[in-house]
Amino acid sequence: MLVKDIMKTQLVTLNADSKLGFANDIMYLGRIRHLPVLKGENIVGIITQRDLYRASLTSILTNWKENKEFLDSIKVSEVMARNVVTINPEVTIEEAAQSMIDKKVGCLPVVKDKNKLIGLITETDVLQYFVDESRKKK
Repeated sequence: MLVKDIMKTQLVTLNADSKLGFANDIMYLGRIRHLPVLKGENIVGIITQRDLYRASLTSILTNWKENKEFLDSIKVSEVMARNVVTINPEVTIEEAAQSMIDKKVGCLPVVKDKNKLIGLITETDVLQYFVDESRKKK
């Protein structure tokens, strides 16, 4: 099976000028761990829950309101990962899983035509695929 067969295509994305507080709210409310950052339709970065935790550590001794104000003062572009590991939709799920393992990433933005974002595949998607395949064999 190919990445395009299980990737998510209904994505929540940000632009580089979005604030971390906004990203934090989206992740918390939507139970999302990875947010692609776009310029137009092209991926230019990714921000993860871990990035937000790291940014929040600088204000850990403050109260919630001060932490929120702090996050609202920082642009996503200041903390996002810029060297994003991406994948082609025609790659097999096994290859995607190996890429996640090798690169130590929890998701792979799916791109075509020079970084045009068309989907996202996460470690959860891959695990669910393998569980489903295993159950079919029983």
